[in-house]
Amino acid sequence: MEAKIVEEMRPFFDPRAVAIIGATNKKGKVGNVIFENFKMNKERGIFKGNIYPVNPKLDEIDGYKVYKSVEELPDDTDLAVISIPAPFVPDTMRQIAKKGIKAVIIITGGFGELGEEGKKLEREILEIARENGIRIIGPNCVGVYVPDTGVDTVFLPENKMDRPKSGPIAFVSQSGAFAAAMLDWAAMADIGIGKMVSYGNKLDVDDADLMDYFIHDDSINVVTFYIEGVKDGRKFMEAARRITKVKPVIALKSGRTEYGAKAASSHTGSLAGADTIYDAVFKQTGVIRAEDFEHMFDLAKAFAALKDKLPKGNRIGIITDGGGAGVMASDAVAKFGLKMAELSEETLKFLKENFPPHAVAGNPTDVVGDTDAERYRIAIEGFVNDPNVDAILVIVLFQVPLLEEEKIIDILAEYQKKSDKPIVAVAMGGKKTDYYARILEEKGVPVYPTPERGVRALAGLVKYAEYLRRGD
Repeated sequence: MEAKIVEEMRPFFDPRAVAIIGATNKKGKVGNVIFENFKMNKERGIFKGNIYPVNPKLDEIDGYKVYKSVEELPDDTDLAVISIPAPFVPDTMRQIAKKGIKAVIIITGGFGELGEEGKKLEREILEIARENGIRIIGPNCVGVYVPDTGVDTVFLPENKMDRPKSGPIAFVSQSGAFAAAMLDWAAMADIGIGKMVSYGNKLDVDDADLMDYFIHDDSINVVTFYIEGVKDGRKFMEAARRITKVKPVIALKSGRTEYGAKAASSHTGSLAGADTIYDAVFKQTGVIRAEDFEHMFDLAKAFAALKDKLPKGNRIGIITDGGGAGVMASDAVAKFGLKMAELSEETLKFLKENFPPHAVAGNPTDVVGDTDAERYRIAIEGFVNDPNVDAILVIVLFQVPLLEEEKIIDILAEYQKKSDKPIVAVAMGGKKTDYYARILEEKGVPVYPTPERGVRALAGLVKYAEYLRRGD
């Protein structure tokens, strides 16, 4: 199974040659943007394959030969990207089958999401694919983005939407608009995305297929999904159980309400199903459910950094240089079903012996507003060595006057590296704080802008660790 799914999916992510069916020289058109994406990535030295535009009305685009039909394409073509009107897609699929191309991304909309006529087209396309061993992503999608190989079928141009750097997170979305917005947001937040797949109506390749592929993708540490509905529940559950034993899966499931379910049906033709069923499925299979977009990427960021350093329990230690932030974090610990760690007598003694009288040794430990980086080091050392602490939340107000920013960053990075306990940081503030937070994240410490978001991310780590220990 491993070899089969990896070989089937490979052309989507690293093709030898891509045919862009519907490529055009008309700026802003879908076929032109996709062609330009590949062309620019070829010029940058990222995309290593060949690019074959297909359009019966053109001879060349920007110096590239245009092929009049699929039949004329060179034999090394292993990926076809289709951006022509829906009624013409079945005949194009027949040509693709005859040519022997086994991977197809159908960007075009106007299929099952519009009703019975569209569903009829989908059935015809799927029959052709099944008979000829072709795998399809789409239709009604933005396709695939892989920064490492230069595959980019997202038809929003770079001057409208930034692309994120490479990283260990895979993002799979039923919604093309959501996928595009996510990529743009990830680029702004400096979050690395290794692979993005927008599968729209998921006529063929679905959540389960992608989970089975990502099990074997060593470049991906965590897989995130935006899901409106699942067509084959058993297949989804079996694949989810397989992958969650190896790497975490985060799902943002929309269509939770009657209104949302109705919107999902008209958007991608999905039957959303009872939300309580999805809750139960996610719990049984170890999928971590995100409550919203922000939560999904807070979790992804935590798992990307800490997948191999999961907490051994749910006891949280909090260190802060602002008392109010410590109180907020303590409330969040209770809110998200975690426990405040009870520090050992040895830890309390160590902290009191090394703190000035006005600093607070406890949980939370408040190193107070005149702290320097060394006082933080003492607190972190105590928490790291305390057997009653499973995970540590360190709140850093970079604004306090005596705190050496570079030094506290190095201290946190050092303990993240040498301790077996996960450390999550919270840094509240504006541009200056964001600057230091990004440096800290580059050194392996996930950083959140509020105590609640930091604790909620830790809760996701705890939940996944508990699932692995149960061995369901």
